[in-house]
Amino acid sequence: MITKYFEIQKINILINYAFLLYGDNDGLKNDIVKNIFEKNYQDNIYKYDEIEILNNREQFMVGLFSKSFFEDKKLIIISRVTDKIKDIIEEIIEKKLTGVVIILLSSGLEKKSKIRQMFERSTNFSCVAFYPDNHQTLSTIASNFFREKKIPISTQIINILTDRAGGDRQNLQRELAKIEGLLGTRLKITIEDVLKLTNLAENHDISELVDNCLAKNKRRTIKILNENSYSIEDSIIIIRTFLSKSKRLLKLFNELQNKKNIDMAITSTKPPIFWKDKDIVKQQMQKSSINAVRNLIYKINDMELLIKKNNYSSINLLSNFVIEQSNI
Repeated sequence: MITKYFEIQKINILINYAFLLYGDNDGLKNDIVKNIFEKNYQDNIYKYDEIEILNNREQFMVGLFSKSFFEDKKLIIISRVTDKIKDIIEEIIEKKLTGVVIILLSSGLEKKSKIRQMFERSTNFSCVAFYPDNHQTLSTIASNFFREKKIPISTQIINILTDRAGGDRQNLQRELAKIEGLLGTRLKITIEDVLKLTNLAENHDISELVDNCLAKNKRRTIKILNENSYSIEDSIIIIRTFLSKSKRLLKLFNELQNKKNIDMAITSTKPPIFWKDKDIVKQQMQKSSINAVRNLIYKINDMELLIKKNNYSSINLLSNFVIEQSNI
């Protein structure tokens, strides 16, 4: 059934124990999950990415249906959901597990989406759309923040913060946290401070995401994906960053054939690698090979063409690609 986000608290989760939360407002979705669901489950929360379940279906299902799993109430949260997981969700729902609540998180889902249609038509499952926050909502969040901190603030600064949030309270909250750090040494916030400190509509972890993926740090890669709200426009930036860093890696492997030592290859490459990046680059080389990097570059080029042809689903396509590469 179709449910408004502000109606979720009224739902009896003993009857409606499966929820599909979709849309571009990740901040509001996260607030709902944290304040309505997670606070009631404490340590009994299990988080997955869809591709983890698809790649390890049997292991996931065995763990889910084992007796020990549902001795107490459990909350299962699955991120970046698409129609690919529909049959698995149907199998879980048919078992009518006692004490288990399932939360499915997705970005945009078209009306013809099979999993969206399944949840909309059901009388026992809730399908909730999360649209971008409007100016008034974001303005209220920002104003309340400064009011609680007892910091005088101008309407102009509030408007700047609101405009740069990109319609998502998660962007706003992330940058308000930066401002809070500045407040430790300041009694007043100026427009110049806000302009220098914040860049709300952009993500700052793209380079870190690519670096950890290339270093096969799967857990860290998934954590970065879960903590950021990448836009359709970001998908091109991410894939280009992948290509750039992969070509650098290929160059390093070619250099390694001459130097016979990873540290010497990293130190001698041009342009030089910044000192703080040397450890992660070394990990990348240790976890890969020259042939693997060559093949990856071909895959990256193919992925760039794919996301350009499938603009609407580019984030899901790219997320799956990133997780797959971090696991190879």
